[in-house]
Amino acid sequence: MMLAWLILLPVAGGFAAWGAQRWHADAPRYIAIVALAADLFLAIALALQGGGDPWLASLSLPWIPQLGIALRLDLDGLSLVLVVLTLGLGVVSVITSWREITERVGLFHLSLLLTLAGVLGVFLALDLFLFFFFWELMLVPMALVIGLWGHERRIYAAIKFFLFTQGSGLLMLVSILTLVLLHWRASGILTFDYFQLLGQALDPTVAFWIMAGFFVAFTVKLPAVPFHSWLPDAHTEAPTAGSVILAGVLLKTGGYGLLRFVLPLFPDAAAAFAPVAMTLGVISILYGALLAFAQDDMKRLVAYSSVSHMGFVLLGVFAWNTIALQGVVVQMVAHAVSTGALFMIVGFLQERIHTRDLRVMSGLAAHMPRFAALTMVFAIASLGLPGLGNFVGEFMILLGTFAQSRVMTAAAALGLVTAAIYALILIQRALHGAPRSDRHVRDLNARETAVLALLVIVIAGLGVYPQPVLDAAAGGVANVQQARAPRLALGAIAHPEASGLSTAARIVNESAR
Repeated sequence: MMLAWLILLPVAGGFAAWGAQRWHADAPRYIAIVALAADLFLAIALALQGGGDPWLASLSLPWIPQLGIALRLDLDGLSLVLVVLTLGLGVVSVITSWREITERVGLFHLSLLLTLAGVLGVFLALDLFLFFFFWELMLVPMALVIGLWGHERRIYAAIKFFLFTQGSGLLMLVSILTLVLLHWRASGILTFDYFQLLGQALDPTVAFWIMAGFFVAFTVKLPAVPFHSWLPDAHTEAPTAGSVILAGVLLKTGGYGLLRFVLPLFPDAAAAFAPVAMTLGVISILYGALLAFAQDDMKRLVAYSSVSHMGFVLLGVFAWNTIALQGVVVQMVAHAVSTGALFMIVGFLQERIHTRDLRVMSGLAAHMPRFAALTMVFAIASLGLPGLGNFVGEFMILLGTFAQSRVMTAAAALGLVTAAIYALILIQRALHGAPRSDRHVRDLNARETAVLALLVIVIAGLGVYPQPVLDAAAGGVANVQQARAPRLALGAIAHPEASGLSTAARIVNESAR
């Protein structure tokens, strides 16, 4: 039942925070922090009690047995890393929003904690119907966070976010139902259980199109080009806590879905499609960096940098070897910390100078030395400086991809150069230059400095010694690797310009006929 409590604690804390607003304005904040901190300790306790089994904990209860639907929750190393990341950033988000959110505080924390509960369900559910339930559950409260507490164009951004993610989710539902019905027809067993659906023999053309439904749903959430256009608007208009949760948590559900479902459920189709997916990853890396370079809005710059960084995740997933997959896990954690911190920095700055326009920022380092130092750390982490977490993740992904395609590795490596350009431009335009004589800005306070300093420790620790994350995720990576068909270990992906791409093209052409 401990896995169920991982989801129920944020739900209970959210409703308690909503009701506590009538007693004191700060009561919802304290309740939210206590609920998330307790959940974090519970997750750590589950990690500590895990043995040598790749699956650390499991829970299965009947829900709708007539349809083969169960309340099935399972925790392995991959899930554990993302659960701990979700809860840690949840605590950070509550602290970050302490002064920013002053209206409907209880409802805000209810929406925030329901979003986190939905995300935790996504990372734990291994009944496909239950997984879809949690996938949809996290969308509505997140849309409320953007639409009710966001900035000028918040309604537009919330609707766009909801339509993109809801539409792609319905496409995934069609794929889930198709897979379940085909399994029922072949075996006579109606089930949504992940483990029973693994290894299902499918016609290559059918497998390709079912896999495509999952792939689109997850790459919209990742997001990858060409499904990325909702992200900059959602990030720009969301409150600071909303941006932190979007960048640090919600985007990771896309990468998790690719690792957990697309590769294991459809190994042949995924291997055939890998060259196309890897190409989209490279395009996302370069295109996101190019758009980040062109932004004057500091928040949009950070948002487009997320598209670039998550392109490495897509590339590493479909490189599909142990080094690349381990790099994907490290990259997801490092991106969550560094980009989440940058969104916090933008929020703290906007609260003080009431603008995000880099064209009117100059010499902030003279007024805000602590702010400038912390901004520098996370900006250079974003560009992949050795010794910080992003470098480890991106380097491992490139190393794993090199074994599959040197061309794609070389193209993706250009993303490191473009990241340095936009990160250094952000530093130069915001922090350096002549300070404005008409501006006297207070520096970060103790609470803000402490939160960012903690994230500095995390990103530096991940860069210097990533082994704890690699060890924790090893079981989950092994579970993904076990699904790969031996005959595809080298051939289909090793030369994407040859067999892999032609196979994907053949499947599409056969389907069209």
